[in-house]
Amino acid sequence: MKVTIVAHTNSRNPRVETDKMGALHVYVNAPPIDGRANEVIVDTLAKYFKTKKSLVSLIRGAKSKQKVFEISSDRMMF
Repeated sequence: MKVTIVAHTNSRNPRVETDKMGALHVYVNAPPIDGRANEVIVDTLAKYFKTKKSLVSLIRGAKSKQKVFEISSDRMMF
């Protein structure tokens, strides 16, 4: 499944929220330098969707606030 998120880096309170329009916002405490924030977002999404990090991959938006991730459904538990 593909998930579009809005990334918020350098956040004091890391979390995942949905807004009134249903968009997923991921707040992480990592800086957007050398892909560190993207790595933390992958970790956060894996925990949020209760799957392994290896099943979450960045498809689009490596240097953008809006990103698209692919989450494989092989081991996803809801």
